[in-house]
Amino acid sequence: MNIMIASDIHGSAYYCRLLMEAVRREQAGRLLLLGDILYHGPRNDLPREYDPKAVIAMLSDLTIPVSSVRGNCDADVDQMVLPFPILSDSCLLFVGDKTIFTTHGHLFHKDHLPPLSRGDVLLHGHTHVPAWEWLDEGVLYLNPGSAALPKEESPHSYMMLSGRDVYWKTMDGTVFHHMTI
Repeated sequence: MNIMIASDIHGSAYYCRLLMEAVRREQAGRLLLLGDILYHGPRNDLPREYDPKAVIAMLSDLTIPVSSVRGNCDADVDQMVLPFPILSDSCLLFVGDKTIFTTHGHLFHKDHLPPLSRGDVLLHGHTHVPAWEWLDEGVLYLNPGSAALPKEESPHSYMMLSGRDVYWKTMDGTVFHHMTI
C-alpha cells in the first residue's frame, strides 16, 4: 500500500487542495498526517488561503483512511471537527523488520529520541524542513517537510512510503529525494 505522509498544513486551503490532488495522483491507500493541521500557530505567518473550515471539509471528504498524530498547534477542539483521531502524541508503523515511530516532533525528535532500536525510524514533522539522516544511535530520522509553510528554502513537500521505498516530493509530484529503508 502507498502511504502519503504530510505535515504542517496549518489551515492552508491552498496547500491542502494541492495535497488532495497529490493523494489522487499518487493513488495513496492511506494518508498519515504528522500534526499542525488547522491552526497556523502564533509564531507563523498566515499561510496562503488560510481557511481551516475548508481544510476540514477536504480532509473529511477523503475516501481513504486518515491517521494523524497531535502537533503543538493542534487543540482538543480540533478533534471535534475532524472525523479521524488526532490527539495521540505518537503511533507506530511496522515495515518489514523496522519500527517507524511517528510523532509531530515537539516532544520526541532527533535530540530527544523515544525508545527505539538500532535500524528503527523516527518520523516527524514540526521543523518544516525535509530530512533523511542516520543518527549516531543507529536510528534513521525522516521528516517530510511542510505542505504549507516550508522553512530554510525547502519546497512545499510530502513523502510517499511504498513498501520500503521512501520518496520526498514537491507538491507537483517531482521526486527530490529517494531512499530505501
